[in-house]
Amino acid sequence: MSATPVADRVMIIDDEPEIRDLIGYHLERSGFQVTAVGDGQEGLRRIFESPPDALVLDLMLPGVHGIEILREIRDEAATADLPVIVVTARTSEMDTLLGFENGADDYVTKPLSPRELVARVQALLRRSRVGPGRRTIDAGPVRIDTAAREAWCRERRLMLTPREFGLLTYLARRAGKVVSRDELLHRVWDRDVMAGTRTVDVHIRRLRSKLGADAGVIETAMGAGYKIAARAEPETPASNA
Repeated sequence: MSATPVADRVMIIDDEPEIRDLIGYHLERSGFQVTAVGDGQEGLRRIFESPPDALVLDLMLPGVHGIEILREIRDEAATADLPVIVVTARTSEMDTLLGFENGADDYVTKPLSPRELVARVQALLRRSRVGPGRRTIDAGPVRIDTAAREAWCRERRLMLTPREFGLLTYLARRAGKVVSRDELLHRVWDRDVMAGTRTVDVHIRRLRSKLGADAGVIETAMGAGYKIAARAEPETPASNA
């Protein structure tokens, strides 16, 4: 008899009970195990106590603002790569960029479509899930394990969000070639992002920050896009030895 699959756990942090109930209802109907919290501080406590598989986070929270929650999550090794979808009523480009700047992986605005949000959660978890086998891409000082979804720079593991990992991997696979912002937005985000191509710039800046002294491995082609300068080796199965 095969074991029953364990449901992915999604936490919702939103101070509006109606929104929490609406999102929670549709996520549970789609097979997720849901925890809903109305207070940012309590949400942080629960996340650090037992990290969920994904987080749906309202930005406009009383007390601890959603941006501060994002920062704290990304600063902790145990939650640095936690998939996060930000939900907010604010629709300006700067608010969107602020969310991405602080580590959001996706962004939806109120009033929201619950079915769309569920689809976004499912897509984000698919991208962050560990796959079978082990394959690596080498690009200069960067090494990427595409199956385990882990990346290193000179033996130092990079704590990347799912979106940052996807962006670095896409560039590494095309090392030596300039990739336009439009292509990155289409291929890595799989959809049109409200903030447009500036969203790519925000994530590139975050990646360079995490690469530290090796930030220059990601080059800017003025007016054209970005590239990883080093030649990438073909993806190869790792040795079982």
